[in-house]
Amino acid sequence: MDDLYDEFGNFIGEEVESEEASEAGVDAGDYVYDDASEGAGGAQGQELMELDEGPSNAVILHEDKQYYPTAEQVYGTEVETRVEEEDAQPLTQPIIAPVEQKKFNIEEADLPPVFFEREFMTDLMNFPEHIRNVAFAGHLHHGKTAFADMLVMETHDISDRLERRVGRKRDEQLRYTDIHITERERGLSVKSAPMTMVLQSSKGKSHLVNFIDTPGHVNFVDEVAAAFRLVDGVCLVVDVVEGVQVNTEQIIRHAVLEDIPLTLIINKFDRLILELKLPPKDAYFKLKHVVEEVNSVIADTVPLTAASKRISPEKGNVLFACTDMGWCFTLPSFAKMYTDTYGDIDPEEFAIRLWGDVFYNPKKRNFTRKGTEERSARSFVHFVLEPIYKLFTHSISDSPAELRPVLASLGITLKPSQYKADAKEILRLVCEQFFGPSTGFVDMIVRHVPSPADGAERMLERYYTGPTDSRVAASMKSCDQDGPLVVHVTKLYNASDAKSFYSFGRVLSGTARPGMQVRVLGEGYSLDDEEDMAMATVAEVFIAETRYNIPTDGVPAGNMVLLSGIDKSIVKSATVVAPKFDDNEDAYVFRPVTHFTESVLKIAVEPINPSELPKMLDGLRKINKSYPLIRTKVEESGEHIILGTGELYMDCVLHDLRKLYADMDLKVSDPVTRFCETVVETSATKCYAITPNKKNKITMVAEQLEKGISTDIESGAVKIRDPVRKTAKFFEEKHGWDKLAARSIWAFGPDDQGPNILQDDTLPTEVDKKLLNTVKESIKQGFSWASREGPLCEEPIRNTKFRITDVALASEAISRGGGQIIPTSRRACYSSFLMASPRLMEPVYSVSVTGPEDSYMEVYNVLARRRGHVLSDGPVAGTPLYRVNGLLPVIDSFGFETDLRIRTQGSSMVSMVFDSWNIVPGDPLDREQVLRPLEQASTQGTARDFVLKTRRRKGLSEDVSVRTFLEPEFYQSLMESGLLGDM
Repeated sequence: MDDLYDEFGNFIGEEVESEEASEAGVDAGDYVYDDASEGAGGAQGQELMELDEGPSNAVILHEDKQYYPTAEQVYGTEVETRVEEEDAQPLTQPIIAPVEQKKFNIEEADLPPVFFEREFMTDLMNFPEHIRNVAFAGHLHHGKTAFADMLVMETHDISDRLERRVGRKRDEQLRYTDIHITERERGLSVKSAPMTMVLQSSKGKSHLVNFIDTPGHVNFVDEVAAAFRLVDGVCLVVDVVEGVQVNTEQIIRHAVLEDIPLTLIINKFDRLILELKLPPKDAYFKLKHVVEEVNSVIADTVPLTAASKRISPEKGNVLFACTDMGWCFTLPSFAKMYTDTYGDIDPEEFAIRLWGDVFYNPKKRNFTRKGTEERSARSFVHFVLEPIYKLFTHSISDSPAELRPVLASLGITLKPSQYKADAKEILRLVCEQFFGPSTGFVDMIVRHVPSPADGAERMLERYYTGPTDSRVAASMKSCDQDGPLVVHVTKLYNASDAKSFYSFGRVLSGTARPGMQVRVLGEGYSLDDEEDMAMATVAEVFIAETRYNIPTDGVPAGNMVLLSGIDKSIVKSATVVAPKFDDNEDAYVFRPVTHFTESVLKIAVEPINPSELPKMLDGLRKINKSYPLIRTKVEESGEHIILGTGELYMDCVLHDLRKLYADMDLKVSDPVTRFCETVVETSATKCYAITPNKKNKITMVAEQLEKGISTDIESGAVKIRDPVRKTAKFFEEKHGWDKLAARSIWAFGPDDQGPNILQDDTLPTEVDKKLLNTVKESIKQGFSWASREGPLCEEPIRNTKFRITDVALASEAISRGGGQIIPTSRRACYSSFLMASPRLMEPVYSVSVTGPEDSYMEVYNVLARRRGHVLSDGPVAGTPLYRVNGLLPVIDSFGFETDLRIRTQGSSMVSMVFDSWNIVPGDPLDREQVLRPLEQASTQGTARDFVLKTRRRKGLSEDVSVRTFLEPEFYQSLMESGLLGDM
């Protein structure tokens, strides 16, 4: 007995023979889980878990019994399984979560009914002469989306659905092209919205109209620029009361400089009568003033060709509209109403006499140029305004009994129930019948906007980088739908779940079909550098209709198109071409979109939960695609920076980042701005830098560029890629440079359109030019690096010319490689820059405030407190409004609009748009300026304050010194000569 146990009482006796049979899950094959009997004589109710081997009377412990199969038995030995002892899933989370369908856009459940055949619309696409591509553009709340709604109501059978709306929704406007969450909540357009529809002209001829409704807020002009690239004409929408505002001016200038035909829609006509209560004679002068405001902006922009671009109602390129009431007319369409009633009148001849200083004498029934005769009135007032005023007066003030015969005389009939509606509704119904559909609008764009075939030449000359005499270019000019495929994409729209993007562009040649293999050429693509190219397959092809997309088997040349499946490699814009052209012809891209503002507002973002960083980066990539002018980058300190145009813009970007694209919580820094660095004098001495191997020496001088040069470079008036003679001629003629200096320009920096110049000022007698040309590219790279990140606070350099005055090079090629020359060239730039009185530049907003006359003093006060100042102020002609224009530094503009609105009880409308770069007062290197924490810096200490805070934010050393970049012995000699002082 004692032999069976050890001294600790543990059993050490003989092993039981049947013990291995009691071990759990010895062999997976021992268990049968099939209810079906095996063979003919098998028992029907064979038990699960039955043991095949081992004696039936073996004792099996409770913990060794196997009631359920193991994971290995269920899934097989190849499948890796994991068993967790503890349930880590919270109770709030379901074990099997339902599939979540996220929708961020308003969409039609099905194709809504329309008053034209959709097959007819797709057939019309094959006839470029019957197609018009236009963009609606204008200032905020001037009625672009409302005008689009008017066209939607004419073509879409959705009035029954709108009548069923109840509560708050009933009073809301349709706003069919506003489909984004933020657009619905804020009541303004944030994204451009394309639509295609069939509209009839006054002659009953159908035309296919592709229009893009663009945002009116100054912060979203990047959407306008992207839309302008694809269209052949612009419909400028102007509120008759407010007139030409800041954004309207920007749009006119951009359209005129890009040579896009312009037509004018004077909207909110009813405000003249119901709100301003102007008599007909005064209303005419108010309308004329609006037309002349537009013409004066055109004349200021292009004085030489202003006469041909002039707009005027008698030309037929001005439309009068009231989108609330759903009507519009041009002078020819109004004249046609008279000819339909009175017969033999030539509408064209009559329309010419309906504007300007043409008077009608009802006694003699004739037109004269002089209004001296008794009872004679301006023809526009007599034939157009007075009938409209009478129509409004009767509809609003007459009782149903009095109104019925008046309407009957005009051929207008209303249902008895409609007479019981309120005055505004009766007026809308009357105007709807009196003016009819918007045939005047169609007539105007057909006459004054070129068809895609006629407009293609302008697009090629201005934006195409390839030769215009090639076979592909010829196919684009003729809108050949059988030619090679070329699609110019300028905008990406997110799908309703915000996980993928549709590419929106214009088919210039060929036919875009689903399933096609295409080459997607990015903005950086060229024949020398084919890196920015990707092969892709077009998944689906749609006709864009904003709230719904019509799938189609092909969209021919001359039309707008929405493509899915090719967005992976597109960031902002792209050129989509066939995989191979005939005769192996080279593919060229369209230039990137030219924007008429800059992104100057800067914020840093980081995820609250650090593990969500990849999610945020993916969100930033999608944001970059969604907003044309947004820029994202990573600073040296590791901060993720977003650059945008203004506060509202940033608010929408962050909303999309948090809710749509990343679905996460973010930490956002206080907003700051981009800065630039410049010089105001010439370097005090020639500054040299020696390469690390001590065998090469580069000497430079920095000086300020003459006024206007940086603007010319940035606007593309002069290009460094042009032949040397052409570039030199420009500088000789426009800026008075001598021939030698003009021909020795090496580069613009930091890129081909950068506002800095690198110039070779060495003499052939002193420097071996052949040897110098071997390191030219390296010196240019060093200059580009230096001008991208200046020495003050690593912000771009601006308005500076660097002259290379001397270069000493090693004779062996190995001693003057890029590794030696590039950083040395950069140091030479930095030291010469710091010796030329460096200054900091900040962006400045142009501010326009429109409000009641008694509030303008508040604008003066608020601007003065924020380092801003007023440029001009005065009343808006023919209205009780007052407008103040001024300048305000961007860094002091945060909260300006809120501040002003609080002080003026919300009555002021503020527009802020980037204007220019101004030098910040004070010397950024002046160490005598004392900066105290939590105290505003003095005027002369502002630049130093900005530089130190920016360096601190970027994680750079506290101060900047020339000593860092100068050669030690050179620095010592300068100190001894007293040139440096305390620097």
